[in-house]
Amino acid sequence: MRVIVRTVSEFCITVGTLIVLFVVYVLFWTGVKADSVMHDQIDRLQRQWSADAAVHPTAKASAPATPAAYHYGRPFAIMYIPRFGFTWNKPVLEGTGTDVLKKGLAHYARTARLGQEGNFAVAGHRRTYGDPFLDFPELRKGDAIVLTDGTTWFTYRIDKGPYKTVPTDVEVIDPVPRKSGYTRPGRYLTLTTCDPEWGHSHRLIVWAHLDSTQPVEAGKPAALRR
Repeated sequence: MRVIVRTVSEFCITVGTLIVLFVVYVLFWTGVKADSVMHDQIDRLQRQWSADAAVHPTAKASAPATPAAYHYGRPFAIMYIPRFGFTWNKPVLEGTGTDVLKKGLAHYARTARLGQEGNFAVAGHRRTYGDPFLDFPELRKGDAIVLTDGTTWFTYRIDKGPYKTVPTDVEVIDPVPRKSGYTRPGRYLTLTTCDPEWGHSHRLIVWAHLDSTQPVEAGKPAALRR
């Protein structure tokens, strides 16, 4: 009997230890790895932009006649959300596969390109892998969401959200999302993340419109100035 009790106790301790280790992995280690990867993605972008500027020093910061293609899993922009703090910035990569979402924010490939007419839609983890959208519920109407592609600053302003819906509600990333309040084509931005914080039964959505643009050589937009 004592042997059985001791065996059961040892088993419970082992299981408990494994659960603790798994929680540490989810809460801490995935975040450490993701933060490192996201910093690398941003460094990669900035190096590329610097190299492009050196090759074309007189190039204007306007959209090229034939915009460069977005490639799956590769970064093409950096997002800033002042509401989350002036040190918050994340890379935006093409595609929404699970492998991409571990590296930063993910652009829904079937939606519009950054700054162009249509709906530029981006997803991000609420928890794990760096918790990029942890504070998503804090977003408010009028908040700025700023992005750059290395030549232009794009400042969007939130019009609606956070709006709660279900994962099957794919209309939220339509060119003119029906529940956004928009009634005509425009230059929109949609952000999506999971809800609740540790679950995925629902989604939180915010919608924004393109408020202004300016070339990077003009300096940071007003929304990013302290």
